[in-house]
Amino acid sequence: MAAFDLHRNPSPSPTEREGFPYIVVLQSAQLDFLPTRLVMPLQRLRAQSPGLPRRLASPVVVEGETLFPAAHQCAAMPARLLRQPVGSLAEQQGILRDALDAVISGL
Repeated sequence: MAAFDLHRNPSPSPTEREGFPYIVVLQSAQLDFLPTRLVMPLQRLRAQSPGLPRRLASPVVVEGETLFPAAHQCAAMPARLLRQPVGSLAEQQGILRDALDAVISGL
């Protein structure tokens, strides 16, 4: 499994999948021997939050849809839940790294 592989959200909750339709793997393939993957959900927002800092409000585009990295909701997920990737966000990784850095380092 490669870093920045894009997967459909495997959550059993339709509401969760509606709000967060995709997750992206952040974890390096060097750690594929671990049973979990660090993932970041991508969220749909009806309207951009006026208080959201720029580094957390930069969108990514997936299949023509504008989604926003939910870096503050990164989590470990069992690798067995991640099926075949539906794409890669490697070309947009700067946005994802910037959002994660904003959470870790501050804005």
